[in-house]
Amino acid sequence: MHRLMLHNQEICDVSDLTLSAGQTGLLNGWGVFSTIRVYDGVPFAWERHFARMRHDAQRMRVPFPSDAGALEEQLHRLIDANQVSDGTLRVVVVRNRGGLFQGHGVTRDYDLIAFTADVHDWGDSVRLGVVPHARHAANEFAGVKYLSWSQNLTWYERAHEQGLDEVILLNERGEVAELTSANIFIAHGEQVFTPPRASGCLPGVTRAVLLEEVRVPGIRVSEKTLFPKDLEAADEVFITSTTRELLPVVFVDGLRIRTGHAVCSRLVAGLKDYVRAYVAPRRRPVTVKV
Repeated sequence: MHRLMLHNQEICDVSDLTLSAGQTGLLNGWGVFSTIRVYDGVPFAWERHFARMRHDAQRMRVPFPSDAGALEEQLHRLIDANQVSDGTLRVVVVRNRGGLFQGHGVTRDYDLIAFTADVHDWGDSVRLGVVPHARHAANEFAGVKYLSWSQNLTWYERAHEQGLDEVILLNERGEVAELTSANIFIAHGEQVFTPPRASGCLPGVTRAVLLEEVRVPGIRVSEKTLFPKDLEAADEVFITSTTRELLPVVFVDGLRIRTGHAVCSRLVAGLKDYVRAYVAPRRRPVTVKV
């Protein structure tokens, strides 16, 4: 994490940030968040991140900023203050009131917290485990990205203890849903498939960009219900996330998968082209204002 943070409308030092246990969202994981990739000082796909956060906030009854443009300007202030060219931005909105243990003296309906960090080195491929019954697709909050993330972090930590990078989460029907912090894709020839939202997966921004924006000649990307056997039958398996972009899967515990990456590599190139086209008109001179 970099030294400076955004707290509501103020840039402050991380060590100076003061929060209260009486903010109900901090003790209950009642809030929403998003992780955004910063390229050349530009928060990539900001409009998509804002729209998803606002949608999830409405479902979770979390008060949320109404002006995407004003919030974007505040985030640019933070990016400039930390002099971030290539990095990661985390935006969190915490609900402050409600529940059984709201503290005294809480004056705001919500707190906005944002910080930046360097890009994590994820390597060039991933090894995965499988967790059954890890997503409940019929749950009304399936696919919502809310603050209570400890279940995912537990699976993620356990995977690393087992020599793996991540885990595939199956739903109550035994379908492939997602990973703890990534979406999953398979390729049959030039046909690429990812689980539909009905699987209980979180609709990642990189997933949406591949489905709706990136166009690579000959490659068609669409949704399809997938089971573990479909991963074994595929020519390629790969994952996507904001910070990982695309990474090929080389191992899945208990499955025998092929480890090709030709289609994944072509989609990586297509995504890079799309990122460049998105960033170029939005790039701005870096200034330091604290």
